[in-house]
Amino acid sequence: CFFTFSTRLEDLRVKLENEGLVNISYVVVNHQGTYSQRKFHLLKESVSDYITVYQQDEQQADVWTTLNGNKDDFLIYDRCGRLVYHLGLPYSFLSFQYVEESIKIAYCENKCGNCSYMEPEIDGLCENITKKADEKLAEIEPKPTGQHSHHHNLHRHRQHH
Repeated sequence: CFFTFSTRLEDLRVKLENEGLVNISYVVVNHQGTYSQRKFHLLKESVSDYITVYQQDEQQADVWTTLNGNKDDFLIYDRCGRLVYHLGLPYSFLSFQYVEESIKIAYCENKCGNCSYMEPEIDGLCENITKKADEKLAEIEPKPTGQHSHHHNLHRHRQHH
């Protein structure tokens, strides 16, 4: 199972880099369980050197518990270290677009004003990403029918962690 995950994560990393989204850090946190610890070397070998695999120690506090998450979640932080998205199943499946779109939004948002971490050449890139995201949202946005409708958002954060 983690071979499929690691292949898809690497494909996503390469895709985003080819689109100009550079300097993104990817970290996979291995589960604390004994089985996962024994398979750590296989997980580490299944990802490229551009993706860090973190092995939890059995005696330390579980990373996922500390972060209020589960082992299959994606936590997406902006360049200033703020949690922007916390995606759980089924939104964390890499076969869907949620993780990719969330990374792009976190990469391009400029909530703090003039950011020293922002690459000057990504303004045009981010303009295109924002435009495409708005077009996609317009396509999938439920149309009002006169009845009360619910729009389910991804779990989005704005506090500093």
